[in-house]
Amino acid sequence: MLFLALRTLRARKGGFVGAFVALLCAAALVTACGALLETGLRGDIRTERYAGTDTVVTADQNLHWTKEKKGKTKTKSKPLTERAWLDTAAVDRLRAVPGVRAVVPELTFPAHVLTAGGRALDTADNAWGHAWESAGLTPFGLRTGRAPTAADEIVVDADLARRAGVGVGGTVTVQAGRAPGPYRVVGIAAPPGRDGLARQATVFFADDEARRLAGHPGQVAAAGLVMAPGADPDAVRTAARAVLAGTGAQVRTGADRGSAEFPAAAKARTTLVSLGGALGGTSLLVAILVVVGTFALSIQQRRREIALLRAIGATPRQIRRMVGREALVVGLLAGALGAGAGLGLARWLYGRFVAFGALPDTLELRLSAIPPLGAVLLTLLAAWTAARVSVRRAARVRPTEALADAAIERPGLGAWRLVGGVVAALGFGALLVLLSSLDTEPTATPVTFLTVILAAVAIALLGPVLARALSAVLGPVVARWSPVSGFLAARNMRAAAGRVAAVVVPLSLAVAMASTILFTRTTTDHAAEQQAGAGTLASFTLAAGPGVPGAAADAVRAVPGVEVATEVLHTMVRAGQDKFSAQGVTPRGLARTLDLRTTSGSLGAMTDGTVAVSELAARTKGVGVGDRLRITMGDGVVLALPVVAVYERGLGFGDLTLPHAVVAAHVDRPAADAVLVAGAPSVSRSAVQRAVGSFPGVRVLDAGDVGRARRDQAGTRAQVDYVAMGLIIAFTGIAVVNTLVMATSARRREFALLRLVGTTRRQVLRMLRWETGMVVLLAGGLGTAVAYATLTAYSLGMTDRAVPYAPPLTYAAVLVAAAGLAVVATVVPGCAALRGNSAEVISVRD
Repeated sequence: MLFLALRTLRARKGGFVGAFVALLCAAALVTACGALLETGLRGDIRTERYAGTDTVVTADQNLHWTKEKKGKTKTKSKPLTERAWLDTAAVDRLRAVPGVRAVVPELTFPAHVLTAGGRALDTADNAWGHAWESAGLTPFGLRTGRAPTAADEIVVDADLARRAGVGVGGTVTVQAGRAPGPYRVVGIAAPPGRDGLARQATVFFADDEARRLAGHPGQVAAAGLVMAPGADPDAVRTAARAVLAGTGAQVRTGADRGSAEFPAAAKARTTLVSLGGALGGTSLLVAILVVVGTFALSIQQRRREIALLRAIGATPRQIRRMVGREALVVGLLAGALGAGAGLGLARWLYGRFVAFGALPDTLELRLSAIPPLGAVLLTLLAAWTAARVSVRRAARVRPTEALADAAIERPGLGAWRLVGGVVAALGFGALLVLLSSLDTEPTATPVTFLTVILAAVAIALLGPVLARALSAVLGPVVARWSPVSGFLAARNMRAAAGRVAAVVVPLSLAVAMASTILFTRTTTDHAAEQQAGAGTLASFTLAAGPGVPGAAADAVRAVPGVEVATEVLHTMVRAGQDKFSAQGVTPRGLARTLDLRTTSGSLGAMTDGTVAVSELAARTKGVGVGDRLRITMGDGVVLALPVVAVYERGLGFGDLTLPHAVVAAHVDRPAADAVLVAGAPSVSRSAVQRAVGSFPGVRVLDAGDVGRARRDQAGTRAQVDYVAMGLIIAFTGIAVVNTLVMATSARRREFALLRLVGTTRRQVLRMLRWETGMVVLLAGGLGTAVAYATLTAYSLGMTDRAVPYAPPLTYAAVLVAAAGLAVVATVVPGCAALRGNSAEVISVRD
């Protein structure tokens, strides 16, 4: 059978091109997702600031909890969303460790050098201030000038000095702490052989000034250990762990130093594992569905060949083995090429995620042989399984019936296929009910895509019935409109329902998947935007790139007529194991700037020791007004705060509302994201702008400006989803073209026969267009119905309203793209199939 399989592949190369393309795309997708997943699990985070010391001590940067399952206790951990700080008492203990020559305390806090126009030279993640005493951790050395000693003196790295256009003796504005201020550059420093660090700008302050700006008295970000000459590093680290026992401090060395220096990269690992797993799982399910459909169409086109083999004595087992080995050969070739392409795709994906800000470039992409090998194995398994499933019916037909079945397609469905289709449809309904009860994005998203895929399985199994139903409804209309071409198209739809179903599945899947991917994001973003727009009562909003300094808010409060200036700062917190978005707000006069639509309690009762929760958070944690809620802040500090209000608009403002001072004390960047200003009608925008004129980069926005900024921010977040899941849309689009080309190219003999009995070339092409139109109508209708049902359930769970939001032009573009692919993939191979002499074509063996 292996010899026969190889001969068949050689003789029917065109028939296996479709399966090859589908498998190649599947292997590329799986490889790319596997590379992202491996990066999340094992990606390198290379240290820069701590390159000059082998051992760094930090606070525990993870949150831990225990979980009971089946009588076993398991410890779970997740990275903190903010940096946890280390008590100086632990640093003092380290100084007594034998073999330690010095302990270098490290302070890390945001410090942005501003241009004359108020623009920060670096992004929020790439501009940090430190005390000069920690310069040796890299090590930084002075190129010119001296160390800072006064509160208004700084040393900058050589690269930052060049970009800022400043030298020793010059003055720059630095935003660090509550207000930007002028600092005199007294020195320019650099690490050995470089002008600066690759991924961060560095500003050194005098030690006392750095401690003031860091805002963590009695704490440090980290401590570097300098070994005494001749000391055994392993022995020193063991002793350090012993003296730190019970403090929660961690002794880090080697690659582990990178995650201490770049906590955002450590958090990104978890995000990348979730993203790679979700994208890979969805891609694999879509790939299996597409590959099964492709092989089913290929087997259907080979019915005469398989029938002849059965008629001359081939057993069902031999037929299955032959087709299975053909699939393994195709799968091996496609998997190897697809795996290579997948590595390039992984690099492109990683670059896009970094460009969009979804991943920090400090987490380096890891490419190894594991994802390609896994992709090849999965491709082989998918090809072999798809081939065996597709050939099952053709192989078990009795020899006496084989040739008759090859000539005429059976009109009915097999009992098992019918039962499977009904079960898949019922499963789709069950998942819709489940989806409507899920109210968090991490739980709802995977169920959403699984729902679409299960609906596609139901369409694949029940496709012939649906095709015949459509032809029964539209056939008479089409035949009346076009007596020749329309009549032939309607008859073909009914007689070749299996072929039509094979084409409808990828096309409906493309419409459903594209609509779901595009409109889940627009549904939640639109609901959040509506809530935020309706709930923001402020007349003006202050905004700035690196954050609005607290002094700017104080200046606005002094403007005549201004009654309230609410500082707003966003973060992520945990309550138990549940993660919630949170906002910190100034409690005083909150009702004048924000309307969160409280359902119980009052925001007027909020003080610096209280919390308000959304209905989702209240329902999830089982708390109400008067109850205490234990909250783990981003830096791991646990607070127990009484609930003073429950509100509706959690999607637009976050699920927890805390006092601004509480949030600012537990985040890496305490500058406000925005300041909401409300007052008398006489307060003008120009008066507010004059008040913040001495704060470079602070802008005054009205309601329209805020709405546009909010939409731009939502668009940036959506780009990440569209790039990630857009690969699946592209795959389904390729599958549509692939299947239609296969289905149309295999009809050369049919077209030749039509030409011989008198049908013109123009009538045949018109027939193809009528067929394509009916296929597009069926696939578009099914895809739209699946997407609408799925999005309605998703919207009900996420927004408490069964009203999904789909921009009409975007939805129209999805349908036009699907129809365009179908027309091109049908007409072009149709024209090619009509070339040549019809008598010669029909005489060629099949």
